[in-house]
Amino acid sequence: LPDTQFAEALLRWYDERDTPMPWRGSRNPYHIWLSEVMLQQTRIATVKDYYTQFLQRFPTIEALAQASLDEVLKAWEGLGYYSRARNLHRLAQVLVQEQQGRFPTTTEALQQLPGIGRYTAAAIASIAFGARAAVLDGNVIRVLTRLIDLPDEIGSPRVTQQLWDLAEALLPAERCGDYNQALMDLGRMICVPRRPVCERCPVQSFCLAYANGTQQQRPVKKQKAPLPNVRAAAAVIRNAQDRLLLVQRPAEGLLGGLWMLPGGKCEA
Repeated sequence: LPDTQFAEALLRWYDERDTPMPWRGSRNPYHIWLSEVMLQQTRIATVKDYYTQFLQRFPTIEALAQASLDEVLKAWEGLGYYSRARNLHRLAQVLVQEQQGRFPTTTEALQQLPGIGRYTAAAIASIAFGARAAVLDGNVIRVLTRLIDLPDEIGSPRVTQQLWDLAEALLPAERCGDYNQALMDLGRMICVPRRPVCERCPVQSFCLAYANGTQQQRPVKKQKAPLPNVRAAAAVIRNAQDRLLLVQRPAEGLLGGLWMLPGGKCEA
């Protein structure tokens, strides 16, 4: 792969487009970290308003660390995957107590923090600090598997390592943060799962899946297990003063820390 030409074409496309997003252009690691966590499993259109409101409520990492978990969960309400909010709160407290609220600047040091994996560490390091670090999330995996027309099933350690190696090989010498955002944008906007918009792709000429007509078959994924069916019961209990009984779910697990009507799964 002519890697420098690939990166140049992608950065040209990135520079020519104006995609206003509230976190775009920021070099503040707290803002970048928050946007990356919110964007996991959640669409950009949904995240925009939550991101702005969350920062109004917790403008600094110190404000987030000082808030109660209930306040953070309330601000997160409706975004789903609530373990993300718990992890944000926990990491904010660690950074304030142990690092004076400062983020480390390298991917290696960032990965030592609780709840920050290789992808998020690389996103923060490259976008906030200009580090030469590759990212690999679901969008980037889709782009890269189509780029090299990878017939192997994704998810195994061997294939994951192959994709990390490719992501690193394609990195430009400079502007890695912009390049990483361009690659993620490409996956979100053009190289989408079901109907990729190949005619508008700035790197179409490098794409082997496009050349071979196999875009729809890439990436090759494992069959998902069928969703379990669960029967549950809940009770609406009020006292003489018309106060409603609620219980708090355990901190860990599904919807951890949120409040619910008393009840649970119906056993056989």
